[in-house]
Amino acid sequence: MDILILLVVMVVVGLVMGWVAGLIWKENRPIGVQGDYVVAVVTAVIVGLLDWYVIPAMGFSQGLVYVGVALEPALSVLLVLWIIRKAKQ
Repeated sequence: MDILILLVVMVVVGLVMGWVAGLIWKENRPIGVQGDYVVAVVTAVIVGLLDWYVIPAMGFSQGLVYVGVALEPALSVLLVLWIIRKAKQ
């Protein structure tokens, strides 16, 4: 059940960060609006799942897992979208 909630939250985070990327880089959308959202959702889900499983495997506390899942996917989405924009220039 936790994994289902995590997936839903990561999809929402991806959609929100795709929208935020549109605010940050208004006219620079080399893969289009839909591409931004797809990349954002996929990145958020992958990074969220990695955080959910890797951080506890490294021996860190459950509290750090929640902090990692809350912050890292959102920042990773912006990083990946920025890299895409730089690569397309």
